[in-house]
This record gives sequence, structure tokens and C-alpha cells, in this order.
Amino acid sequence: MSEEDTNKTILVVDDEPEIRKLVAAMASQSGHSVITADSGEHAMTLFKNHRGPFELLITDVVQPGMSGPMLADRLTALQPDLKVLYMSGYDNTMVVQKYVVERGHALLSKPFTAKEFQAKMHELLDVSAAGVKTAG
Repeated sequence: MSEEDTNKTILVVDDEPEIRKLVAAMASQSGHSVITADSGEHAMTLFKNHRGPFELLITDVVQPGMSGPMLADRLTALQPDLKVLYMSGYDNTMVVQKYVVERGHALLSKPFTAKEFQAKMHELLDVSAAGVKTAG
């Protein structure tokens, strides 16, 4: 197994520092590289300046400025194979239904346990790893 298979880069975006730190810590426990941003705008800058692809975007749905779905739309336009995991305390809203469920993205409802987070993250990263890779 190559380093590429085990060490994936994850972008965590949440405007609440405590949640951002907790999610980053849970993601890094699996040996993945984690980069954090406190806003969609900050995430866009980090994404564009990062060398290499991100495997997973973990973002809150509702954030000041650029929402999670807006950010995901912009980043998946730049990297179509980017997996998206939304976090939300508002899992039955129209926004969540339209941008998460209908688009086939994954959702973790807050609050969630570390075990639920790890399971969902691994499910998404394993799907990504199993995907067919094509040259250029």
C-alpha cells in the first residue's frame, strides 16, 4: 500500500473554533493530513494554494458568508472527484434537502459521536479509493 493510499488530505471548514478543532482532531486520528479553515472564503484560498488534491471536504452547512453548499459547489467545480461530508444541526431544512440529499452528498447530524464521524469519513474515503482512476 502506497503512502497515497493511506495519507489523504482533508479540508475541514467550520466557523466555530471548538467544532473545527474537534473535527480536525478526529480526522487526523486516522493518519490523514488535515487542513482547517474558519470560512468558505478562507477554504477557497487554502484549496487554490495547496499542492495536490484534497480527498474530502468536511463542512458545516450553515456558515456566515459562503455556506457549505456554496463552498462545495465551487470546490467540486475545480476538483470534480472531491468527496463532501456536511455537518449540520438542521438536518430537515430545505437547504439540507436540496444541497445534500438531492446531490448525493453525505450528512452527519450534530451532535454526532466520534465513532459515527469515523465511520462516515472512512465510508467516503473508501468509496473514493475504490473509484476508477484514469490518466489525465
